[in-house]
Amino acid sequence: MTFQEQILQGIPNALPEKKAYPKGANRAPKRKDILSVEEKQLAIKNALRYFPKSWHNELAEEFANELKEFGRIYMYRFKPDYKIYARPISEYPAKSMQAAAIMVMIQNNLDPAVAQHPEELITYGGNGAVFQNWAQYLMVMQYLATMTDEQTLHMYSGHPMGLFPSSKNAPRVVVTNGMMISNYSKPDNWEKFNALGVTQYGQMTAGSFMYIGPQGIVHGTTITVMNAFRKILNKNENSNGKIFLTAGLGGMSGAQPKAGNIAGCITIAAEVNPKAATKRREQGWVDVLVDNLNDLVTRVRKAQTENEVVSIAYIGNVVEVWERFYEDDIFIHLGSDQTSLHIPWTGGYYPVDVSYEESNRLIREEPEVFKQKVQESLKRHANAINKHTDRGTYFFDYGNAFLLEASRAGADVMAENGIDFKYPSYVQDILGPMFFDYGFGPFRWVCVSGKSEDLDATDSIAADVLQEIMENSPEEIQLQMQDNITWIKDAKKNKMVVGSQARILYADAEGRSKIAQAFNKAIAEGKIGPVVLGRDHHDVSGTDSPFRETSNIYDGSKFTADMAIHNVIGDSFRGATWVSIHNGGGVGWGEVINGGFGMVLDGTKEAEERLKSMLFYDVNNGIARRSWARNDEAIFAIKREMERTPNLKVTLPNLVDDTILNNLF
Repeated sequence: MTFQEQILQGIPNALPEKKAYPKGANRAPKRKDILSVEEKQLAIKNALRYFPKSWHNELAEEFANELKEFGRIYMYRFKPDYKIYARPISEYPAKSMQAAAIMVMIQNNLDPAVAQHPEELITYGGNGAVFQNWAQYLMVMQYLATMTDEQTLHMYSGHPMGLFPSSKNAPRVVVTNGMMISNYSKPDNWEKFNALGVTQYGQMTAGSFMYIGPQGIVHGTTITVMNAFRKILNKNENSNGKIFLTAGLGGMSGAQPKAGNIAGCITIAAEVNPKAATKRREQGWVDVLVDNLNDLVTRVRKAQTENEVVSIAYIGNVVEVWERFYEDDIFIHLGSDQTSLHIPWTGGYYPVDVSYEESNRLIREEPEVFKQKVQESLKRHANAINKHTDRGTYFFDYGNAFLLEASRAGADVMAENGIDFKYPSYVQDILGPMFFDYGFGPFRWVCVSGKSEDLDATDSIAADVLQEIMENSPEEIQLQMQDNITWIKDAKKNKMVVGSQARILYADAEGRSKIAQAFNKAIAEGKIGPVVLGRDHHDVSGTDSPFRETSNIYDGSKFTADMAIHNVIGDSFRGATWVSIHNGGGVGWGEVINGGFGMVLDGTKEAEERLKSMLFYDVNNGIARRSWARNDEAIFAIKREMERTPNLKVTLPNLVDDTILNNLF
């Protein structure tokens, strides 16, 4: 059968042969054995409903074995034999060009060059799933291949509930992931209900089909590291020869070394999984691999002496590095962590002084012992960081729940008031006030033609648009504009593409809309093929997350999720091609609600109208909320926008003199 025939077939008519698990694959950790016998039977019953009754006897035993071995039913037998990657859009069978573009994006998320655990349909973060199982993948691709522009596919945590009649102006796909009743949104609830096959953790852009490989976070990390150095260095200093120490080289975290190189510093990223570190070296995302501390110290001293810009992957535990650098008096300028601490007990964070292999055994066989080891390690980790910050290191939480889990372990990470953390999140200090409050966030696009020359053309278009906007921009956003112009001009040179022909930059509503209009015009003129627009959920409006995206909201509303819900609803009727809303992202299940979108540009007048309406709301919804929280930069930005857009009327706060509050209670 051809690729197109296999897509159109969906679940095969004949039961395929059982597949052996590929040797050398980067397997997802085994999940917790949390189901009762009755619940395991229910999980099998739930999985079998995808298949004809005549297959049930054979599949029941196989799925039971998967549940025992992996803690989940992934249905490996049904993984298709064709290669999965972002093909040119013309190669997909489809009645709707918009649906074909979504197929491109799904296959990019599952491309082994992009995905962290592709056999388990996990894109990044250890558990960020596109689908729960391979049957869902087959069915969704079939639905997309056969749907029209007057139907909408509704997806419940990877499961295609079906095609429903709609209209050309409606989204082609509506995605939800992990949307739980509030009292059932703890980590063990995820383990249980995911094992039952009724929900999944979509992370942010994994389950919304908008992941573009590590490039997405390279940009955000570059912006963060550059501005962190600006905070701590004198104006006549640069970051050459200065140290940025962090951990993680898996999915999202794998971007850190390249970001450090672009920011011009010495980056040391510790990674306990040798396969992950080696993969980043092979992809050219890290310069040097080191597997022992003595060699690491020697290499770092050389880099310092020569004011090098270099990235070093240390295959080992980051706690060892923090402690050794303290003993050897190696000054760390910037410190952070990007391990997957939103899943601390299932492989998101590995304890010091326990081997990678032994840790994986403990996860499977002695989970309580593993949890104890992790918490002990977090306390030791925090103690080492505290020693360095006493010497002047600037440490920031990267929104991966490091400080949250360290505090739960009893580590010394709390401020004197016992409420706040002693270290800021990067959103509190950098991205919030400098970017999100002004409306700047991670705008993405993908050239679904698959042509690198189309990406080159869009890079040039975007650079020209930003340069023109900058000429009339207020002083408050000049730095943001210049950083992103520099980024886009250097993007090809920095070899950002992994998987699809994609790009990212930070832009506000004006920048996003004008860039998109210019793309749509180029498509209409036949200069480039169709383009998919999107963004990270980690943005101005997309995410309510009190320990990350909305950590710089101080009016008490950072624990509410109205903004993300309004964002996805508002985008859906203003022209998005698909929308998504998720429980859980980089900071953990039950800790965040986040939403995203995708929009297909096809060169039509209708596409231009949709992009103007949707992109404007997608950004300004968040600025309005941030201004109501009394964030000065957001008040400036929304007032400026209301002056330019008469139809925009936003409720502004009346500021209160704190002195009148002092003696009230």
